[in-house]
Amino acid sequence: MQLLTLGVNHHTAPLAIREQVAFSPEKLVQALHELTQSRRASEVAILSTCNRTELYVNTPSPDDVAQWLADFHHVDRRELAPYLYALPREQAAQHAFRVAAGLDSMVLGETQILGQMKQAAQTAEEAGTLGLLLHKLFQRTFSVAKEVRTSTEIGANSVSMAAAAVRLAERIFPSIKDQACLFIGAGEMIELCITHFAAQHPRRMTVANRTAERARPLAERFGAAVIPLTALPDELPAYDIIITSTASPLPILGKGMLERAIKQRRHRPIFIVDLAVPRDVEAEVADMDDVFLYSVDDLGQVVREGMDNRVAQVAQAEAIIETSVESFVHWMEGRELVPVIRNLRDAGERHRRHEIEKAEKALARGDDPRAVLDAMSHALANKLLHAPTHALNHATRSERDQFVRLISQLYGLHQE
Repeated sequence: MQLLTLGVNHHTAPLAIREQVAFSPEKLVQALHELTQSRRASEVAILSTCNRTELYVNTPSPDDVAQWLADFHHVDRRELAPYLYALPREQAAQHAFRVAAGLDSMVLGETQILGQMKQAAQTAEEAGTLGLLLHKLFQRTFSVAKEVRTSTEIGANSVSMAAAAVRLAERIFPSIKDQACLFIGAGEMIELCITHFAAQHPRRMTVANRTAERARPLAERFGAAVIPLTALPDELPAYDIIITSTASPLPILGKGMLERAIKQRRHRPIFIVDLAVPRDVEAEVADMDDVFLYSVDDLGQVVREGMDNRVAQVAQAEAIIETSVESFVHWMEGRELVPVIRNLRDAGERHRRHEIEKAEKALARGDDPRAVLDAMSHALANKLLHAPTHALNHATRSERDQFVRLISQLYGLHQE
């Protein structure tokens, strides 16, 4: 078992790199199968969010997995290498525990990542790429996250990305109540954002999505209208605030579309928060005078405000994680001994069966049962003790003391 966590996140890589290695939902199962079928890994789960892309794998070759990641996304590995981390064994377990507990998030203590990790594990399980090692890892990961959240106040007063978007909008507009809001997408992040903006009672809310059927239940909950993505070029000028988070591999809002919208608005500003990775808005839009564009990384400063109380809980959370890592590593090491223990028991069983067969033949000849049992027990004892006795007799001077200690410990002997 060679556990490895390999990936990039908001600590190690800028958004421009992260979006190059993000996995779209449509390609996730394909990626899981491709990596395992290539024999580069026997187990794999992929966590891909706006802040991180991470592969949790059971692999004999970490270098091969890194090369596969670059090849899958058609990225030069040399370009990716400075941002990539590869964490083996206990470091991989510690990282998984910290991520699930919200200690590695842009928003310290946020809870959304735990749901995303559970979804990653479920997808891998359904794809058939989650084996014994990763199943145990995620099982322990979710248990540790629960303990951290119930034993500490790491999530207290947490400022979500959605709440941060509202705060930023309030810096641009005197009142959100006077603004029209457009939400592009219908996933979990958009649901969180529309919940926070709805609490401010904006003048108008609309959900734009590729499929109206999926967007309609969400829109109806908040009294919002629904439009298809194809209507964006015509509808865009009507909105002051735009929040977008889709799984599109290409930008949805281009500079040309926004230039036309600003012209129709007579240069009234548009506030845009792009929470998608890869980005939904072309990067060049940030250079426009009347557009206030914020990416997921730009929200970092806002979500770090008011963090003092949560930071004070980190030490306690780290202590819980450290203990859990030791327990998980102990389990891994125990699993690594299974083949040796199985071979040892198989050897003992072969000796036992051989002596039983000899004893049965002796009894069938009419030999004295007591003598047969005595001979069988002596023969079995000699065979089981032959290997350690032979090792002691043929040990070198430097090996002898070590062998004596090990054999005495194994057989519970008292050295005189």
